[in-house]
Amino acid sequence: MNLAELNKVAEAMVAPGRGILAADESSGTIKKRFDAIGVESTADNRRDYREMLFRSSEGMSKCISGVILYDETIRQNAKDGTPLVKLIENSGTIPGIKVDKGTKPLPFCPGEVITEGLDGLRERLVEYRGLGAKFAKWRAVIDIGPGIPSYTAIMTNANALGRYAALCQEEGIVPIVEPEVLMDGDHDADRCYAITEWLLKTVFEQLYYQKVALEGMVLKPNMIVAGKKAKKRAGVEEVAEKTVRLLKACVPPAVPGIAFLSGGQSDEEATAHLDAMNRMGDLPWRLTFSYGRALQAAPQKAWSGKSENVAAAQRAFTHRAIMNSLATRGQWKQDLEKKAA
Repeated sequence: MNLAELNKVAEAMVAPGRGILAADESSGTIKKRFDAIGVESTADNRRDYREMLFRSSEGMSKCISGVILYDETIRQNAKDGTPLVKLIENSGTIPGIKVDKGTKPLPFCPGEVITEGLDGLRERLVEYRGLGAKFAKWRAVIDIGPGIPSYTAIMTNANALGRYAALCQEEGIVPIVEPEVLMDGDHDADRCYAITEWLLKTVFEQLYYQKVALEGMVLKPNMIVAGKKAKKRAGVEEVAEKTVRLLKACVPPAVPGIAFLSGGQSDEEATAHLDAMNRMGDLPWRLTFSYGRALQAAPQKAWSGKSENVAAAQRAFTHRAIMNSLATRGQWKQDLEKKAA
């Protein structure tokens, strides 16, 4: 393992003013997103859509540090025959790959899941590195509900994240470690805080036991928000304060950066929360974004599968990327959204 090289890539992934585009939707997820805009989910349509994002030169070159790809996408060529990976590299952005195989029910733990994909991962990492991937992603999913999460769910998912991260670093690939506490349910922000604290402390314990070098990874956690069905929602300042307080208690300063998932927040909500955290200042790591929906919802709607809408969709993507870039510096303002509209 070349730690200096891993650290260099990890630092570039969380470079000031830049964040990560999560374009690694599984076939099922992208079908749902395409259904919503009336587009058939074919390999060509998926390629055209993602190619459009990767060719948004202003947004990509100024605001996006890395792109998480799906197995299909890392192998695809653009319409003109250029590999999509090359388009990403040409914009000064780092290609990455989602390597987990999704979730399956966790035995004897009703309502809980485990992320699979460790079998054969070593060999797949070698192949993905050959295809141009410099970093990888693995998502562990923890749900909050009556009597859950269980110790079993927290422990098995944290252990899998640790094993995945160690395999990545052994192959010279930076792991994005993504432990996500879902915002489904009616729990308040304090319950989210308690469960996320338990999860993060367990994950970092496992990373230590698996000998993962913290300087060569990026953390992708949830923010401390109330569940979607909660009667009392936490405001922007409260979310920022609780999230930063928790991270300072759980995440060692050796980690170069934290790239938040949007996890079902609206575009502007995700941007406002990130901005409020960066305004607090005095942070031991960089705080940035690794958004899927919160970067793509607007361009997807603008595109709607029509070639004549490509320019409008690229403008929508670039706008969201710029807003989030400003948020990573604590310079976003609500009225910038209105101006664009």
